[in-house]
Amino acid sequence: MNTTELAWFKSSYSTNEGGACLEIAPTPETIHIRDSKHLTGPTLGVTPTTWTEFLRAVR
Repeated sequence: MNTTELAWFKSSYSTNEGGACLEIAPTPETIHIRDSKHLTGPTLGVTPTTWTEFLRAVR
């Protein structure tokens, strides 16, 4: 899937001041992750299970 076709969003905890935000675009098979400063830059794709485990680890 072309990443420009995805619906990207930032956390509601993010502000526009720090410039250090990640954006995600979930699909049923993949959670796409990118740096909000580099909209056309590289992305990382992980499975929903991996994303859930990551969120558990950082809480």
